[in-house]
Amino acid sequence: MTSSLKKKASAFEKRVRRQVTGRTHEFFVTTAPGLEPLCLDEIKALFPESPQLRTTTGGIIFNGRLHDLYQANLHLRTATRILMRLGTIRASTFFGLEKQLADFPWELYLPAGSRPEIRVTVHHCRLYHSDAVAERVEKAAAERLSAQGPDPASVGKTPHLQTIFVRGVADELTLSLDSSGPPLYQRGLKTHGGRAPLRETLAAAILMQAGYTGDVPLVDPMCGTGTFSLEGAMMAQHLPAGWFREFAFMDWPGFQEGRWRHLRRQVEENRQPKTAPPILAADTDADACQKLSQSLETAGLAGVVEVACTDFFSLTPTGRFDKPGLIVLNPPYGRRIEAAGGDENLFGRICDHLAREWAGWRVGLLAPDPTFVRHAPGNLAAIPLEHGGLKLTLLTGTLLPVP
Repeated sequence: MTSSLKKKASAFEKRVRRQVTGRTHEFFVTTAPGLEPLCLDEIKALFPESPQLRTTTGGIIFNGRLHDLYQANLHLRTATRILMRLGTIRASTFFGLEKQLADFPWELYLPAGSRPEIRVTVHHCRLYHSDAVAERVEKAAAERLSAQGPDPASVGKTPHLQTIFVRGVADELTLSLDSSGPPLYQRGLKTHGGRAPLRETLAAAILMQAGYTGDVPLVDPMCGTGTFSLEGAMMAQHLPAGWFREFAFMDWPGFQEGRWRHLRRQVEENRQPKTAPPILAADTDADACQKLSQSLETAGLAGVVEVACTDFFSLTPTGRFDKPGLIVLNPPYGRRIEAAGGDENLFGRICDHLAREWAGWRVGLLAPDPTFVRHAPGNLAAIPLEHGGLKLTLLTGTLLPVP
């Protein structure tokens, strides 16, 4: 590298340190509807000294440094994605918008040569044409980034997709950069799919609501793709939600690789041995069981979760566990398979089996219809949830013996 290029690189690095890595930023953690309180509790536990936390519809706002953003992406189990606020632009004409976008230092936040995806929503703005706003943002960012030239560090790498979110309200446009990449419910752990699987963020929320902390046995007796079991295994091993995946921020000019390695070393030091309380995943679908076993083997969690191809109604805790734990079910209602006798009949049979055989255990049971709750064993709390636009009810509590 020539002397002039070295000086240019050094000057750029100083700008990045001054305006990005050395500053406090505002971050917006998005969540699925209804998960905001759980996500807020997670953020409080992760950053106990953070005084500035604000809950809004669809997420949590907090302030922090860039390494706090790394931690949030790595650890939060109920978050969908995390945005970093870049700034706001007030504009009522496209001429004014273009001028301010051209002056914005996109090169400090985005990798050289990248073509970010632009997502725009506008409400009560004179610039109401979202596609036209997106075109201006894309053009301005591309021109600033191309002027930087190629980034030598990116040669041979497959870059992560960068996404800029623009939200306009009353002629004020807020620019945010997605730090996560693929949604955070994509853990990078599951190598197989299924019919209408539960999202990992919702599965984690259900485990939390049911009181699971990884220190008691966990049974997932209608496991399907194994989402509850995989989430439970990570919780029992003290592995964060993002341990098996990468993130969009890893391509940012201000990415601090040393800091990132340090955060991962801390996780390794805190990881639990495989002798944690047992986790059992069971299903009658042999193919689903085999695929789940393969995912566990690939992730190094085969010794944490036992997979059994067996029917829930023949499964009891007797002789398997030395103490009660949590049994969690997302039954295969008719939206996924034909449930003999109808969904409500299946739900009633499940409740009867739980009451007879699993007394003393905590339960997390998803009901697809609020009227089904009348079949539930007594003393269970009913918590409303949403999943893919469906209104569900989570029944949770300790199962009492049948009188």
